[in-house]
Amino acid sequence: MKKDSYLDDELYMSYVGDLLAKPEVQRLSEYTQHHFSTRLEHSISVSYDSYRIAKKLHLNAKATARAGLLHDLFYYDWRTTKFDRGTHAWIHPRIAVRNAEKLTTLSDLEKDIIIKHMWGATIAPPKYPEGYIVTMVDKYEATSEVSSPVKNKSKRGFQQLIAILK
Repeated sequence: MKKDSYLDDELYMSYVGDLLAKPEVQRLSEYTQHHFSTRLEHSISVSYDSYRIAKKLHLNAKATARAGLLHDLFYYDWRTTKFDRGTHAWIHPRIAVRNAEKLTTLSDLEKDIIIKHMWGATIAPPKYPEGYIVTMVDKYEATSEVSSPVKNKSKRGFQQLIAILK
C-alpha cells in the first residue's frame, strides 16, 4: 500500500474515518508492531488491503475494513507481556474485541474476523470469507513489515558490490 493512499478512497474512509479519528485507535501509533512499523500503520495496512480484496470479491467490504482496523486494538508490548492463561495469539484478539466494543457497535461478522484473525497460530478458523481475507492479509503485512528493511539493506549491499566490481 502506498503510504496514506487510503485517505483518497472516499468509500473506505466513510467506513473507518470515525474510528481513525478516535484517540483510542490513534494510540496504536505508540506501539511498535513488527520492529519497523507501528501497530497503527500495521492495522491500517491490514484494513485497507483487506477492504480492497473484499470489495473486489463483492463481500462485506465495510465489515472487513472496520475489523481489519480494529484487529490489534490492544495496548501492551506483545514481545514482553506474558499471560498465565494462554498465549498472546489467543488472548489479544479477545482484548481487541473488548476494546473495540467500547468504541463502536460490532456486528457478529466483525467480531468473528477480529477473534479469529490469528487462525494458524490458534485452532478455530474464521466463520466467514472476510475473516480469511483479514487473516491472510495480516500474515502478509507482518511478513512484509519484518522483511522490508532486510530486503532494502540487502539491495543496497548488492548495489555496492556491483559498484566495486565495475
